[in-house]
Amino acid sequence: MAPIAVTSIILSIHFMKPTTIGEFFQLLPASLDRDAAEDVTVVYQFDLSGAQGGQYSVQVKDGACTVQPGAHADPQVTISMAGEDCLKLLNGKLNVPASVMTGRLRVSGDMGLAMQLKSLFPTLGS
Repeated sequence: MAPIAVTSIILSIHFMKPTTIGEFFQLLPASLDRDAAEDVTVVYQFDLSGAQGGQYSVQVKDGACTVQPGAHADPQVTISMAGEDCLKLLNGKLNVPASVMTGRLRVSGDMGLAMQLKSLFPTLGS
């Protein structure tokens, strides 16, 4: 996958600056653009390893967002990385293209839906 595509996927959460992974996932539903999500149904699976890790499924459906701990049986998009790297990425201390090139960040599944992450959560990138 091209580093530019992953940059676009993650860009919307880059400036959030959470101190924990739990904080990030608690704040995520409030940042959903409900108009952009009106006709969208998608499940994003975050597989984060290490001390700050965990599995979280983020479902966008009918203009609403829910976050559940644990794995989803059939996500359309899976984002995998170390929890510590995710925090670094969210706080601007980790380079997205370099993370993809070194395998620290992996995105799999429907890339079209993966690219929608930015439009679904636009306030997280501002």
